Amino acid sequence: MAKKAVISFPMVFSILFVLSLRPSAASYRPGDIVPMSRMGQYHSMRTPWHDVIGKHCPIFAVNREVLMPIAKPTGYTGADAYKISFQVGREKYFIPWLLVINRKSTEVPMIDVHLTYSGNDIHGVTAKVIDMPHRYIELHQDIRKQFWDPEHWPKHVLVRYTWEEKSEIDVAGGFYVLFASGLVLSFILAIYVLQSSQDKLARFVKETIAESSVPGEAKVE
Repeated sequence: MAKKAVISFPMVFSILFVLSLRPSAASYRPGDIVPMSRMGQYHSMRTPWHDVIGKHCPIFAVNREVLMPIAKPTGYTGADAYKISFQVGREKYFIPWLLVINRKSTEVPMIDVHLTYSGNDIHGVTAKVIDMPHRYIELHQDIRKQFWDPEHWPKHVLVRYTWEEKSEIDVAGGFYVLFASGLVLSFILAIYVLQSSQDKLARFVKETIAESSVPGEAKVE
């Protein structure tokens, strides 16, 4: 006869505890390279998504600046506006189109990327194009000259990654976790109670049948 599986409360809590400790598939550690892909748009055309090499990607929880090269697109003319878009992280946070070439500005553009995180997870990514700080141009004077030279490619755009840690408690997320945990516990508890009830019911029926099968004593008057 097969042995019946018994679910105990210590087992239940052990399972839930282990599940709560499992890291998210998208978790990072400080210093990890955050993968990123890039797409360009010009002259009503779009390039395919392609991976950005590691030295130009964000580094988790590390503020830094990188010079990102932009190769001359096939068929590109000097009159075209060139926009760029990114997907950041394994979560693929989408950054909408950023105009970097043929802006209405005489300054060299810079992409300012702001990333928020809590613990080991990225919570959001935003970006905007601003003018490159003059202090940077003074240190790298060739950047301005090469950027405005129509014959010089690749163009280089400064990308600044700034990280902000979010430490506030996610009330809504915590409520959903507690609600889901409650459902799981209720389901396991129902199974446990059902198993216990079946054992008690079977024992009760067996004892009742045994008592009813015993012949009664003769009545003495």
